[in-house]
Amino acid sequence: MRAGLPVPFTLPVVGSAGVRPTDLLAGAGEFAVIASLLARLPSSPDVVVGPGDDAAVLRLPTPSVVASTDVLVDGVHLRRDWFDGADVGHKAAAVNMADIAAMGARPVALLVGLVAPADLTLGWLTSFTDGLRDAGAPLGCTVVGGDTVAGDVLTVAVTALGVLDGPVVTRAGARPGDVLAVCGRLGWAAAGLAVLQRGFRSPRLLVDAQRRPQPPYAAGPQAAALGATALIDVSDGLVADVGHLAQASGVRIVVDSGRLEPDPPLAEMGRALGVDPLRWVLGGGEDHALAATFPAGTALGPDWLVLGEVREGDGVVVEGVDPDVVGSGGYEHFGRGTVSG
Repeated sequence: MRAGLPVPFTLPVVGSAGVRPTDLLAGAGEFAVIASLLARLPSSPDVVVGPGDDAAVLRLPTPSVVASTDVLVDGVHLRRDWFDGADVGHKAAAVNMADIAAMGARPVALLVGLVAPADLTLGWLTSFTDGLRDAGAPLGCTVVGGDTVAGDVLTVAVTALGVLDGPVVTRAGARPGDVLAVCGRLGWAAAGLAVLQRGFRSPRLLVDAQRRPQPPYAAGPQAAALGATALIDVSDGLVADVGHLAQASGVRIVVDSGRLEPDPPLAEMGRALGVDPLRWVLGGGEDHALAATFPAGTALGPDWLVLGEVREGDGVVVEGVDPDVVGSGGYEHFGRGTVSG
C-alpha cells in the first residue's frame, strides 16, 4: 500500500511490546500500521512487484485486463455495529470480484483504498485485512497495493483486476429467443438486512449472507465457455439488473416468477416478519448472483436456473406476481434508502 496523506501518529508495529490489538489508530503510525498489515497478505505467481512500491507489477497470461471499482461507505453499504472488520474486508473484496466474474473473467488482484476514522482500532484493521485476504484466497486473488488516509467516515474503495481465459461477455448481447438463467443465491442478503434492521442478529445464515456474500465466481467464466450472449452481476436486485441487461441489449426480458421458489430460510423469515419473500428474491441484490442469457437449447447444468426468455421489445416483465411485490425493482443510489434503514 502506497503512502497517502500524512497521518500524525507514531507507534510501533502491531505485535511489538506494549501494543494491544485494541489500540486506536489515533495512536499509531501510518507506516508501521501498513507494514503490519502487509505481513498478513500473501503474494501470488502473477505478482512481480507487490505492495510497498509506488505501484504493483503483474505478470498476466492475456493481453486483456478486466478492471472494476466499487466503494463501500459506512452508513450506506455497511454499519460498524453490524459488520466487524473481517466482514467489511470480505464484502469489499466480494463485490468487486463478482463484477470481474460478470465479464466472464477471473479476478487476480485487488487494489484497496481505505479512509480510516481515528476511532478505528488496530484490531479492526487487521481483521479487515484478513477478510480481504480470505475472500480472495480461494481464487488466487490477492491485494497488491492501495492507499490509506485518515478521515471522518470509514470508506473502502477496491479496484479488482482480472483476466480472460475465453471471450468477454458484456450486458449488450442478449437476443430474442435466448433464455434467461441465474446462478447463485437470490434474496438471502436482503433477508439478512431485514433481520439486522429489526435489531436481531439471527438467523446467522441470513445475516452472514448480508455480511459476507458468496458470489458464484466460477459461473462467470463458465457462462462465457457455454456461449452466454449477455451477463451481469445481480448487485442491485434481479429485476433492476435484468433491466440493465435488457436496456443494454435493446430487448425485452420476461421473467417467470413461478420458477422462483424462495429457499426455505427465506420463506420462514418472510412468515416471521410478515413479508412476501419474493420481494427479497426479486429486489434484493447483495448476494451477487450472476444472471445471463444463453441461446435456447444450451445445456446449462444444475447450477443454472432458467427463469425466462428474451423477446423483441424493451424492459423487464415479471409474470405471475403482484406488481406490489416487484416494487421498484431494486436498490438505487441517490434514490431511496441505505443499509442503515
